[in-house]
Amino acid sequence: MEEALNIKVVRLHRFNGDSKTKAFVDISIGDIIVKGLRVVQGQKGLFLAMPQEKAKDGKWYDTVHPTSKETKAELSNLVLAAYQEE
Repeated sequence: MEEALNIKVVRLHRFNGDSKTKAFVDISIGDIIVKGLRVVQGQKGLFLAMPQEKAKDGKWYDTVHPTSKETKAELSNLVLAAYQEE
């Protein structure tokens, strides 16, 4: 059983200055809130980075993983559009 995801941007906090991180974003997926997504300035433009956690080995790992390229693209388009609006 597959149904359309109800994804919304619930908080977008912008940063001023020279940091590569341009904003922190929280989204809701139905009744679940996902915190810590980031809008980042990369070499090819803005992109959406997933929330990360530092492991015991000192490396950072994503804690949220979209299950398909389509879902990742939909989420990225939604967040970047919200970032461009404000």
